[in-house]
Amino acid sequence: MGKISAFFKSNVRQYGMVIALVFIMGFFQILTGGILFKPMNITNLVLQNSYVMILAIGMLLCIVTGNVDLSVGSVVAFVGAVAAVLMVDLKLPVWFGVAAALAIGMLVGSFHGYFIAYLRIPPFIVTLAGMLIFRGLTMVILKGQTKAPFDRSIQDIAAGYLPLMDWRFAGINIIALISGLLLSVIFTVAQFRSRAGKLKYDFEVLPMGLEIGKAGLVVIALNALTISLGAYNGIPIVLVLLLGLILIYTFITQRTIAGRHVYALGGNEKAARLSGVKTQRVMFWVYANMGLLAAVAGLVVAGRLNAATPKAGTGFELDAIAACYIGGASASGGIGTVVGTIVGGLVMGVLNNGMSIMGVSVDWQQAIKGLVLLGAVCFDVYTKSKNSSR
Repeated sequence: MGKISAFFKSNVRQYGMVIALVFIMGFFQILTGGILFKPMNITNLVLQNSYVMILAIGMLLCIVTGNVDLSVGSVVAFVGAVAAVLMVDLKLPVWFGVAAALAIGMLVGSFHGYFIAYLRIPPFIVTLAGMLIFRGLTMVILKGQTKAPFDRSIQDIAAGYLPLMDWRFAGINIIALISGLLLSVIFTVAQFRSRAGKLKYDFEVLPMGLEIGKAGLVVIALNALTISLGAYNGIPIVLVLLLGLILIYTFITQRTIAGRHVYALGGNEKAARLSGVKTQRVMFWVYANMGLLAAVAGLVVAGRLNAATPKAGTGFELDAIAACYIGGASASGGIGTVVGTIVGGLVMGVLNNGMSIMGVSVDWQQAIKGLVLLGAVCFDVYTKSKNSSR
């Protein structure tokens, strides 16, 4: 029991929010009369919150360094506007428009990164300026109008599904069933390989029974999700994109030198620099990466709306920041995980969706989300002070 207690105390941020997510989902499932877990609504949850989670993955790296990026909502709109000019007005090939949009997003992020990393201007000021600059440029490009429609392939990125939707077994899409089983096998193998690696170097691990129970719960959740999606239209393409980003950035943050440098920078910049970490370069690529993911989110939003609008992306930066903090990222930097951020995004998504189904006004929704964010940050401060007092 001592090992189990120590494990949960050391991972209280991550597991506390997972428990909170389960509670919130059960709460709204009851209050909405079972609508929350209906296959169509589960699919809508994925489609409606995908762009927030994409932004939150990039925002996590900014927050780990101890900063934020306030410009991402405006960059989403700006990238969508540029993509519309290229693909809708100029009729350029889709591949060229997508490549140009991603390149522009990275250039915007590099623009911010240069001022932050090399000119030492505070990130809050730089990204606040970027928020105003790129919102203004969006309005200039679009001239206050909406440009549409995009090519079907762009729409499919945000609102399409994997092929073979009609291949069904007992009413469930076969591709979704296979995906759930495949993900379950991959996760289980990875989990126990990680355990074996820790044991090899005498690291502390969970008792085998608890490890099996943890893996079993994740497998059940994965298959419940894929079965729900399969009962509707199958696996959304944007979910595949999101899963790919989760795997890539989890690997980067946990298994690469570049990822460790980001955490070192956020933990103590001076100590990281004295240890040989090129802190300016790290800060630069963190913001360049944020611009790239904002461009990805911009294409997803444009595809979902099937249009580029001057008001696209409004408030997205707040949702992304909230997802990171609710998911366990520390406001002072150095702490946070990609998986935790996704959990935080799901908490926000379920709150939005559940309250909308119940008919709660937008005003009250904003107030409740603000209270949830404040509670998450208070929880972070409390656990940190409790750990430091030991």
